Amino acid sequence: MRIVQLTPGAGGMFCGACLRDNAVVAGFRKLGHSVTLLPLYLPLKTDEPDQSEGAPIFFGGINVYLDEHLPLFRHSPGWMRRLLDSPRLLRLVGTRAAQTRPEDVGDLTVSMLRGEEGNQLRELEELSGWLSGQERPDLVCLSNGLLAGVVRKLKRDLGVAVVVTLQGEDAFLDALPPRNRDAAWRELALRVAEADGIVAASRYYADRMADRLGLARGRIHVVPNGISLSGWRVAEAPPQPPVLGYLARMCPDKGLDRLVEAYIRIRRSGRCGGLRLAVAGGMGASDEPFVERLKARLRSEGLLGDCEFRANLEHSAKQDYMRGLTVLSVPAHYGEAFGLYLLEAMASGVPFVQPATAAFPEITAESGGGILCAPDDPESLADAIVSVVEDPEFSACLGRSGRASVERLYNNEASARHLAAMFEGVLAARVGGRNDESEVCHAQ
Repeated sequence: MRIVQLTPGAGGMFCGACLRDNAVVAGFRKLGHSVTLLPLYLPLKTDEPDQSEGAPIFFGGINVYLDEHLPLFRHSPGWMRRLLDSPRLLRLVGTRAAQTRPEDVGDLTVSMLRGEEGNQLRELEELSGWLSGQERPDLVCLSNGLLAGVVRKLKRDLGVAVVVTLQGEDAFLDALPPRNRDAAWRELALRVAEADGIVAASRYYADRMADRLGLARGRIHVVPNGISLSGWRVAEAPPQPPVLGYLARMCPDKGLDRLVEAYIRIRRSGRCGGLRLAVAGGMGASDEPFVERLKARLRSEGLLGDCEFRANLEHSAKQDYMRGLTVLSVPAHYGEAFGLYLLEAMASGVPFVQPATAAFPEITAESGGGILCAPDDPESLADAIVSVVEDPEFSACLGRSGRASVERLYNNEASARHLAAMFEGVLAARVGGRNDESEVCHAQ
């Protein structure tokens, strides 16, 4: 198949969607498919070889913003827009991308979802025109539902199938200002329904979005995320003293404050023999005050010297970091659609402890790579962490199960195979003139 993957760049921070899409495109190519990965808004930042290298950037972040806020700019000359789409300039402004908040981009979000009826029509026409000048793809895959505004025009102009991936849109849309929130949900429901195929990474999120978008549940295929196993290996021996780890964006939504509170409770109780805390992941300028408050809390308990904070690790450093952990926990308290960090822990033979909410029970049951605790309960979280750390045999068993699950199910080649099978079904349905009402295609 000839596939075009559209993925928003995240500027100067690592982004789970970028990492996932980059990995699955590599998997597609290994399976012999022809794939073009096109970044949107900003260049991609990945911790593995960039599969979008050499590709143009569409919907450049500066032009998109100015189109929304300066009506006259929509008639600006092409040379000016090309200048503002310079990858070097976009990388520079992208260092502030982590500071973008849903409440600041409500009008822009609705406009983008309206596609050819929105203020970014010129950008959409440039994307459609460029694709029309290339070898015609069989299918275009969108990284998330917030891109669904392009579905109608790409189908009409190119005559291709379009598949929409759903991941994490609900939390973003629910955080929009009230005057934008309902309009954004209405547009999303309308545009996603026009796609030829819809995919989610977990049954939890497929169920949730089918309900919120008014979709027939059978339209949403479930294909778990996967990572490349290259370089991921299990440590020869567990660290001493034991280390509690965290690997995600350093922000309240991911529950880092809850993890710090659980860690303090463990240390106060004298359990786990001098347990250390290692925090790693994305941190933008807007996250720094939150992290500083957590450090002050640890300092007040006399524990900051037993903790480390490492921001924006590159790939090899992240793999080394993960092998130095005894257990991982990212106690996110919003509806996490998946959680790529769990795959990275399992690939390293590191067990995890997660709240019994969102997609975590599903992943835990299928992988056997960790255990669950009560949501939003630092004491339950602390007790669960202790149960893993203080039972080396149990911990090793979880680690082995997790590693086996990644090798079998949660790797990028497995994800690519199952997505390719789904895509082929979508194309066959188009040839047969049928709507996609197939059963859920869940990788087992």
